[in-house]
Amino acid sequence: MGSQIAQVVATGGFNVRLYDIDEQQLERAMETIKNGRFGLQSGVDRGKLTEEDMYAALERIVPVHDLEQACADADMIIEAVPEDIKLKIRVFRQLDKLCPEHTTLTSNTAGLSLAALAAATDRPEKVLGWHWFQPCSVMKLAEIIVHDETSDEATQLVVETAQKCGKNPQVVKDQQMWWGFVGNRINRAVRIEAARIVAEGLATEEQVDAIMKDGFRWPMGPFEMQRGALR
Repeated sequence: MGSQIAQVVATGGFNVRLYDIDEQQLERAMETIKNGRFGLQSGVDRGKLTEEDMYAALERIVPVHDLEQACADADMIIEAVPEDIKLKIRVFRQLDKLCPEHTTLTSNTAGLSLAALAAATDRPEKVLGWHWFQPCSVMKLAEIIVHDETSDEATQLVVETAQKCGKNPQVVKDQQMWWGFVGNRINRAVRIEAARIVAEGLATEEQVDAIMKDGFRWPMGPFEMQRGALR
């Protein structure tokens, strides 16, 4: 999701250093940002952006494969490595050493404890979550996750940044007993119950989707949503 996040943040007017250890992956990322299904050119074609907007956003993104270069003078980091707590802790330790003291560190985790990531740093008050939803350029929600030591200043910075990127931020609390925060916990419960209903023979997947759309004004039913996520 790193390339999609870089695209949205650059479109919001911020200068971005897009980091990856693999130069070829960076080249693919820049191609996706411009010409991917949800890329900038698609936004121009749909009248969401002008060509001037597109090229201005592209100029704001600098691909780098040196982490120290990526961290230099950064005001905020948005980490988007795979959902592996040991990997994320290693990354946050590196970021803490390489970033300036003022840098706020955020994680695009869908459900891992932010307190655990903050504990890996010497700046726990500047660590919080910014959970993005796919596709990043389309979905308006910014689930902002704070733990007990997150400062109000860091929270406000991330909230204001999300708003400038066209997102609707919702600040929620970290927890360590369950995987997922608000959105994913509710979505998981819905999917489990929907699958149980179909397994019991009470309704088909299509009927469940129709009931939730027609009866509760959902834009998509749970099975439609799941099929879309798998594509």
